[in-house]
Amino acid sequence: MVAAPAASKLALRDLTCRFGTVTAVDRATLALARGEFVSLLGPSGCGKTTTLRMIAGFLDPTEGTIELDGRVISAPGRSLPPEKRGMSMIFQSYAIWPNMTVAENVGFGLEVRRQPRAEIRDKVDRILDVVRMRALRDRYPAELSGGQQQRVALARAEIRDKVDRILDVVRMRALRDRYPAELSGGQQQRVALARAIVVQPDVLLLDEPLSNLDANLRDEMRYEIRRLHDEFHITTVYVTHDQAEAMVTSDRIAVMNAGRIEQVDEPRALYARPRTRFVAGFIGRTNFLEADVRGDDVVFDGFAIPRARFADATALRGRVTFSLRPQSVHLHRHPPTPSDRAAVLPGRVVQRAYLGEHWDYAVRPKDGALQLRVTARPHEVFEVDESVWLELDAAQMSPIAD
Repeated sequence: MVAAPAASKLALRDLTCRFGTVTAVDRATLALARGEFVSLLGPSGCGKTTTLRMIAGFLDPTEGTIELDGRVISAPGRSLPPEKRGMSMIFQSYAIWPNMTVAENVGFGLEVRRQPRAEIRDKVDRILDVVRMRALRDRYPAELSGGQQQRVALARAEIRDKVDRILDVVRMRALRDRYPAELSGGQQQRVALARAIVVQPDVLLLDEPLSNLDANLRDEMRYEIRRLHDEFHITTVYVTHDQAEAMVTSDRIAVMNAGRIEQVDEPRALYARPRTRFVAGFIGRTNFLEADVRGDDVVFDGFAIPRARFADATALRGRVTFSLRPQSVHLHRHPPTPSDRAAVLPGRVVQRAYLGEHWDYAVRPKDGALQLRVTARPHEVFEVDESVWLELDAAQMSPIAD
């Protein structure tokens, strides 16, 4: 099989998963650079969690491969077991042990992480070498001198030190001796994050980890997850259906629909330049405008804009659909100063809603049946039925494929 590019830490190649006649994931291809944070974003049933479970090793692909550091770890009929992948996974339910304290939960992976017995023994022997106790590895404490017992205590102290350092990072050291039932949802999530990170996994997997939190906690934890990534730079795959969550946390976002990856891009590019109708409609709100390219003009319902004002103007041909974000349209009571970039046309406010941080207007241009959604700042107040002027920036109108 072809190896992943040298820059790729994790690579999915034509990854497909079928359950009977249902194709849950359809030829997904994606490469993550070392230390990159990529979100799989899409609605329920789009295949994002199935993709994550294949990366984790819980499911075998029907077709295609998954590679880690250039080595195939998943292929039809031959996949590396989850415990041998060097990955950590955080589930929706956090899966922290109710009978262990915060510190014990975080230290659990360091003490009994599922590894071959020979590997565990090797790690134990290395730390015993450090404290010069390898020759006495099979003795009981009662058979040791006071100094020897002290060396064993030092080995345990090293684990405690690592646990405390990671608890400092997630701001939970003061609660190290509490049990999960004594913690809030956000605090339990921090424990799950600390336990996953402390073992220094090759890849961190998160399956909608904030879905059980209330709105304010979700907002706080988005930034917490991004902060932790910026500190540790662990290659991360994050599954979510929440667009804002993906935008805050991710270096890149892979938007999935009906089992396929429709677009992979940085958050800003994904929002400003969606390539398909689905991506444009799923990432935020937008207006869809149909137009015909006729000579030097792009003709819409009731108005036209010179073709030269559009980005990639030479690529525009025939019938075109554009995505225009509501905040890219501006309302004025009087005709604005003409510019080489913007198109100005008269219209009328037909509906409005005040949402605290902004106004949401529905405006109909004077000519034609088109209706545009417009976002305006709180102080930009227009009445229903008021005549206005719409200013449209053609450079912010993105052509999309249906």
